[in-house]
Amino acid sequence: DSVTALVFRNLDPLSDTDSKILRDYAEATGLHIYLQPKGPDSVHLLSPETSQLTYGLPDYALEVQFLPTDFTQVNTVINQTMIAQALSLLQVDKSHEVLELFCGLGNFTLPLAQQAKRVTGVEGEASLVQRACDNARKNGIDNTQYHVADLSEDTAQQPWRQRIYDRILLDPPRSGAEEMVKHLGTLGAERIVYVSCHPGSLARDAGVLVNELGYTLAAAGVMDMFPHTAHVESMALFIRAK
Repeated sequence: DSVTALVFRNLDPLSDTDSKILRDYAEATGLHIYLQPKGPDSVHLLSPETSQLTYGLPDYALEVQFLPTDFTQVNTVINQTMIAQALSLLQVDKSHEVLELFCGLGNFTLPLAQQAKRVTGVEGEASLVQRACDNARKNGIDNTQYHVADLSEDTAQQPWRQRIYDRILLDPPRSGAEEMVKHLGTLGAERIVYVSCHPGSLARDAGVLVNELGYTLAAAGVMDMFPHTAHVESMALFIRAK
């Protein structure tokens, strides 16, 4: 929250003069400057000598660490409001097993773990799963477990698919959760909260939950995550009768 990082894509190695200009600029502005000469794995810090990027979730006394190329929510204030709303809709308590799909580096997982018996997070990017594990450990949270899985593919044989859950939260990319959503009915959850950055894919997947799996759309709303743009973040609650 207190640091701004810039990643410069440099196709050619920087000259000593260019490197000095960037270092001087970083020192003058307080910016943390990274270079990316090749793919995402090549990103490295130029200045200052050390950097640790974090954002806080003060309502839960949590600090989440991330790398400059990791996916994070762009609007800190709305992110905190979004987490609080999701937890309120889920109505989690200490008896609940919770499944979070597309969990990323633990943005929802860590607050959920403070209220649940156990939270199982599933994410397609191994690097984000490692970050989620590290964030849980650094925040003293020991009731989470994580799995790497491509949720756009068949996950029927995955160990986390063999269990029953009380609550499910999913926060997929813009393409939605077309492959995964049709299997949610087998996982037992009474309440599902779906967070979406694309209303079209949310509407498509909501149709499956309501018309095929027997859930009721109980609440829905939008958040202005991206001010001054045409994009919104959406959230919907689905409930299945006991």
